[in-house]
Amino acid sequence: MGKRQNAPAGEAMSELEFAAQQAISAARGDVVVALLNVLARNSELERELALSRSAISSGYSRGWHRGRL
Repeated sequence: MGKRQNAPAGEAMSELEFAAQQAISAARGDVVVALLNVLARNSELERELALSRSAISSGYSRGWHRGRL
């Protein structure tokens, strides 16, 4: 992480770089706002994942996630 990814042959840019450009565009060019938006969304998704992990047994998920520590 931290380095730019080279796009596969024939592609203008990698998917992650394209997503980053979209996030910056949505924030009207403000990189800090774009990063804050991405971090906020990531936090929401982590919260949803934690809720789903607590609602689904590890037997049902066939060990897809670790049990609670």
